[in-house]
Amino acid sequence: MSGNVRRARAYGGAIAGTIAVLLAGCAGNTNTNGDPGAQALSGGETCQSIRSNLNQLDKQGVPSLVEQQNSGKKLAAPQKAKADLYNQLLDKYLGARCHV
Repeated sequence: MSGNVRRARAYGGAIAGTIAVLLAGCAGNTNTNGDPGAQALSGGETCQSIRSNLNQLDKQGVPSLVEQQNSGKKLAAPQKAKADLYNQLLDKYLGARCHV
């Protein structure tokens, strides 16, 4: 058997093994895509109330504060509090799937 044939068989076997491992990993997953599903909102919170708060913070220019914070810039305490609140609200909004 020539070296090229042996290499081709070994390569084909490696590909088959990789595919088998990937398929086994997918078969063991109970959810179709690993998505945990929508998160429940706290009592009294609605998608509309969170969106309203986000809109107010948008008008105050808070997204630019969030960008500054994410780029490593130090913010004053009131600015940091607004940026953190914006991130918390956005996490809730997206986690509850309000955007869909």
